Amino acid sequence: MSSRFVLGALCAVVTITIWAGWLVVMRVGMANNLSVVDLIALRFAVAGIIMVPVVMRRGWALDRLGWTGFAAITIGGGAAYTLTVGAGLAFAPVSQASAFTQGVLPLTTAAMAVIVLKEKLIAWRKFGIALIIAGAVMIAGLGLGDFGGRESIGQAIFLSATLLWAAYTVALRKARLDGLHATAIACVASLIVYIPVYLALFGPRVLAAPWYELVWQGLYQGLLTGVVSLVLFGRAVTLLGASGAGAFIALGPVIATLLAIPILDEWPTAADWIGIAVISVGVYLASGGPLPRRLSGRVA
Repeated sequence: MSSRFVLGALCAVVTITIWAGWLVVMRVGMANNLSVVDLIALRFAVAGIIMVPVVMRRGWALDRLGWTGFAAITIGGGAAYTLTVGAGLAFAPVSQASAFTQGVLPLTTAAMAVIVLKEKLIAWRKFGIALIIAGAVMIAGLGLGDFGGRESIGQAIFLSATLLWAAYTVALRKARLDGLHATAIACVASLIVYIPVYLALFGPRVLAAPWYELVWQGLYQGLLTGVVSLVLFGRAVTLLGASGAGAFIALGPVIATLLAIPILDEWPTAADWIGIAVISVGVYLASGGPLPRRLSGRVA
């Protein structure tokens, strides 16, 4: 197994572990008198300020991104993506947010990478993506009869969020930006655009929250989710490719399900365990994990 794949996989897994807790942390904040727009303001105020020196030193990379790529980076990796997921949470539960965003994202990212980057997916990677989708459905407990009503609105919003993040991933790969630079562009652009609009509409109401709430939410939302996870994910894209790194995002529902055991004392059902196993195999195949020579040579 190559060191390139191992390092890329490690970066992706740490990223997804941070993201698996992001929705829960956001829910905790919302339960403590912080709205979605407040949490997003806190996230990009912290992350944007941290990343300002990077943009000042390295610029906006418009020569490499073009305006289309710049829009994909700033919208797909910035406040617009976070707002979209937050809007979906108003209609559907966290479990579906995880399943629909992280479970479906490998499919949307792979499709966009094939169209835009002309990435080729061998049969094993296609099979891996199919396994990921099947496993996500098992964990979410989604049947055809579950679609409809308010939750269907949330599901549609979550699916639109996957398109935004897929665009970010593909733009990063196409321009060959490193994770730090792409993160800085997305965060500082959100700081410049989102924070003034937030202050004009709501004022500094986020500061009314208890100081300890602001500190830990700022650290998780701004530093871990807003900076560390994006830098690591960018590194994973560089090492594994857009579709390969995107496949690891499907581990989100798996990690969230496993974290629920010690934190919430919620044990997975039989369908959950099957889904975890199916997704794990699917992620390995879809991310381009090395196969035995007889198999890799037989299937192209």
